[in-house]
Amino acid sequence: MQSFRTELENNIVEQDIIDLEKKIALFKGGNIDEEKFRSLRLARGIYGQRQPGVQMIRIKLPYGRVSSDQLRRICKVSDEYSTGRLHITTRQDIQIHYVSLDRTPELWAELERDDVTIREACGNTVRNVTASETAGIDAKEPFDVTPYADAVFKYFLRNPISQEMGRKFKISFSSSDEDTGLSYLHDLGFIPKVKVIDGKEVRGFKVMLGGGLGSQPRHADVFSEFVEADQIIPFAEAVIRIFDRHGERAKRMKARMKFLIKDLGLEAFLELVDKETTALPFKSYPIDHESYDAAQKLPEAPVATVKEELGLDFEHFKLTNILPQKQKGFVSVGVRVPLGDFYTDQARKLADLVEKYASAEVRFTLRQNFLIRDVREDLVPYFYKELKEIGLASAGYNSLGDITACPGTDTCNLGIASSTGIAAELEKVILAEYPQYLKNQDLVIKISGCMNACGQHNMAHIGFQGMSMKSGKVVIPALQVLLGGGNKGDGNGRFADKVTKIPSKRGPQALRILLDDFEANANGQDFLSYYDEKGQIYFYELLKELGDASTVTPADYVDWGNTEEYKIAVGVGECAGVVLDLVATLLLEAKEKIDIAQNCLAEGRWSDSIYHHYAGLINAAKAILLSESVSTNSYANIIKQFDEVFVESGKINLGGTFSEKIYQINQNEPTEDFANAYGAQALEIYGLLKSYREEEVTA
Repeated sequence: MQSFRTELENNIVEQDIIDLEKKIALFKGGNIDEEKFRSLRLARGIYGQRQPGVQMIRIKLPYGRVSSDQLRRICKVSDEYSTGRLHITTRQDIQIHYVSLDRTPELWAELERDDVTIREACGNTVRNVTASETAGIDAKEPFDVTPYADAVFKYFLRNPISQEMGRKFKISFSSSDEDTGLSYLHDLGFIPKVKVIDGKEVRGFKVMLGGGLGSQPRHADVFSEFVEADQIIPFAEAVIRIFDRHGERAKRMKARMKFLIKDLGLEAFLELVDKETTALPFKSYPIDHESYDAAQKLPEAPVATVKEELGLDFEHFKLTNILPQKQKGFVSVGVRVPLGDFYTDQARKLADLVEKYASAEVRFTLRQNFLIRDVREDLVPYFYKELKEIGLASAGYNSLGDITACPGTDTCNLGIASSTGIAAELEKVILAEYPQYLKNQDLVIKISGCMNACGQHNMAHIGFQGMSMKSGKVVIPALQVLLGGGNKGDGNGRFADKVTKIPSKRGPQALRILLDDFEANANGQDFLSYYDEKGQIYFYELLKELGDASTVTPADYVDWGNTEEYKIAVGVGECAGVVLDLVATLLLEAKEKIDIAQNCLAEGRWSDSIYHHYAGLINAAKAILLSESVSTNSYANIIKQFDEVFVESGKINLGGTFSEKIYQINQNEPTEDFANAYGAQALEIYGLLKSYREEEVTA
């Protein structure tokens, strides 16, 4: 464990990793409350698995890009600390499983040697910033959104405003009006636009606000049809600050920003965002796209020929897996990765291939595949041959047979039914019985193992959600069938209707019924038009017989990919620890935040210092409220309750209200003078609260 302390060049990263190591030791020694440790662990990409004693590690790859060197580094880490399997997520991350908690600091240090992070890949943070995998090569794009996605990722990484929000926050960038980044289901979604202002072309974005999936999907609102590019980071920061302050923190299922906007109303929410602009460190944040654009060079790959006949499989591959680029003479190769799972022996050869013959990078996609970009047209046969040798040349990229599925009950604590198991069976059905659909990229199947929609099932044309159902006294694995979702482009989308619930083992037959009916009766319409014409009840009647629980057989008792009878087991597998005094833990954490704030002050980082002081005081106030058994559900509520319980009652004298003192944060610009004054005030208030607690304990 000593190696990363001397070899890492980035002091901030090094300190982060050392801090994780210390917190693990404190947790195992019973000195940190389990819930607080879970929060800290998740914010560092470490997620408890369904299996006890091991962790899933999520590797954060902004906009899905990974270089050859980074991919090799990920392979090295996976082989040494995990099982050699790599899983691509629907947010363009990579996950590895079965990692010992004790080894996570050194794993993280290994990744950082090639500028790969796990920081804020999980938890109540700004999650991975996603983008269309075709950004930069899309013939329909107004401009390449990559440098903008990269700037947003870097700005919010370790940013104090987004470390411990009520829930996660998701941001996407689409390359064009086709909106393949799915802006309408994100907290913030950006679609590139160009507008002529005073005779000059100005870059900007259509901005979508407040979307989300889960059990109650919400279509994002249009904040603006055009926000100039230098304003997107200030706007995002103001939005996140309001979400952090007013977002729900007690009821997890109501804690996403979509619920806050629903409760406040869009107009009131945006009024709060507008008022927050005074406190922002940047009123304009220009993003240097010129340097990025100038650095983009097409590869000068050597010639590589293929002597043998490649046959009909190659012709099929070209039809479905080769994408044109806006760069003349170059194409992209779409690589279909069934269920998003591939292995380090494949990944290493892939890294070598793209380094020598393409742009030395791949981009992971929202559909759990990857895209090899900048391939010279004459090299397509060679790429096919090489991909076939490593088992990655399946036709049907982004087709109906290319099913998206989350890990479900394989490894996830929240999984109710096997999403990967049913996905594999459905892919077999399509390959064997409906091979024509391997060329159909207008129909999408997505599967999630629970209501949380990590597999994005409720925005698919055909979606399946893992559930359970009763047959007499027996509980069996089931699937909710959803139909009619889809992306309509330019920030418009639709969510699928819940049609019926069926035993999981009947999923393949449900797909057969749907496809047979579509082929027989659609008369050339696309699936969504056909669904709208027939209506939800028509499809319920079509599938109703499959949902009859009275006709189940013993085979229905066993979920796909399992040999034993089904049992519901949700939420098991997290590390256990000794639960100590949570009030003391919160006060300790508050002091740590104030110490960080003081360091920021010394380094001249005024805005960061102010926010860390603010967060420290909130934690301290929460701790004191907890000592009086007062529950809180948001930071704003903590401030209000503290005044009511302690200040107005005269129990604690702050020389004014807590509200007046704390809310100076959004009434002043983050200047040096204000940062120093706010810091001094925070130290004084923290001292008063700590003394109050000590007197209460010893009384």
